[in-house]
Amino acid sequence: MSTRILFAGILGGVVMFIWNFVAHDLLPLGEMGVHILPNEDTITSALQTNLADNSGFYIFPSGGLTPGATGEQKKAAMKKAEEQMAAGAAGILIYRPKRIFNFPKRLIIEVGTDVAEALLAVFLLAQTGIRGFGGKVGFVFTAGILAAITTNVPDANWYGFPKDFTLGQMIIQVIGFLLIGIVAGLLIKKTGDAATV
Repeated sequence: MSTRILFAGILGGVVMFIWNFVAHDLLPLGEMGVHILPNEDTITSALQTNLADNSGFYIFPSGGLTPGATGEQKKAAMKKAEEQMAAGAAGILIYRPKRIFNFPKRLIIEVGTDVAEALLAVFLLAQTGIRGFGGKVGFVFTAGILAAITTNVPDANWYGFPKDFTLGQMIIQVIGFLLIGIVAGLLIKKTGDAATV
């Protein structure tokens, strides 16, 4: 990987991180579909009573599904869960009995994630024969659309993530990749020969 590709990836990741800050802290995109839990103390107390120290990803209703269920039992539980969903509350819950939230650590992980995404996108771009600025931007932008679909649509489809939440997250991702594409388009003079960029 050439120095220019590495620089474009790192700079693209930094730009994406800044965009994520803007989208979440200055624009309403990061909060689309996110609500504050009413009666939070009552609900969290019930969760602590029923789940105790069992951290995890919970789906409800379960239709009575139990660990080690047979194929026939899973099928029956799925049918019952569909009936329960149609008649009452349904959702997912990510539960932790306690979570020490270290904000600086989360920021470092976010920067690292954004830089890794940008480096991969720029590396893929460098493997192509795309020469023009618009083509380079379009390639990375398309990669962003692919990433947004892959990471968001299945969650909305299977787990019922809210449409406005899903849309907000997809917009943030796609614009982030668009910005990476612009950075790459400006810094990488030609693609298809990583040794000479």
